[in-house]
Amino acid sequence: MQFSVGVEYAFHSLFYMVDIPEGKTIGIKRIAELHGITETYLSKIFAKLGRAHIVTSIPGVKGGYALARNAEDISFWDIIEAVEGPAYLFQCAEIRKKNIFVEDPSVFSDKCPCLIKVVIQEAEDGFRNSLRTKSLRWLFDHVREGFPEAKKQAMADWSNTI
Repeated sequence: MQFSVGVEYAFHSLFYMVDIPEGKTIGIKRIAELHGITETYLSKIFAKLGRAHIVTSIPGVKGGYALARNAEDISFWDIIEAVEGPAYLFQCAEIRKKNIFVEDPSVFSDKCPCLIKVVIQEAEDGFRNSLRTKSLRWLFDHVREGFPEAKKQAMADWSNTI
């Protein structure tokens, strides 16, 4: 299992949006510069985050992006699902129906789900639920707490120049 690097960019970008003063926005160019990536690539990620109501886009000269919800209401899973989509990682193709020893493939129905699929999706549900317990606010608070005061001040100064 592997998530795209877009998930990492989403987390790091959203991290720096947590402390943006209410009513302020940040432009995609500014966030892209922060991470040394292209605006085009980051715009695609932010479009996905927007569709998931994690960020909101404010048009105009003074426009940009802001968090659409409180950081404590945005879970790790919300961010991953926004970027990667909601599909399960394991996609059962029901190959058991083509097995040469199966006389009647119609016996395999919703009443008789593939046990492999059941077990893997059960595990993935646990994984998803674990990620739902951690929020963007939790990340910000735990990571920022270890920063030296000079870095905290530099971040505050950066946020205040928006």
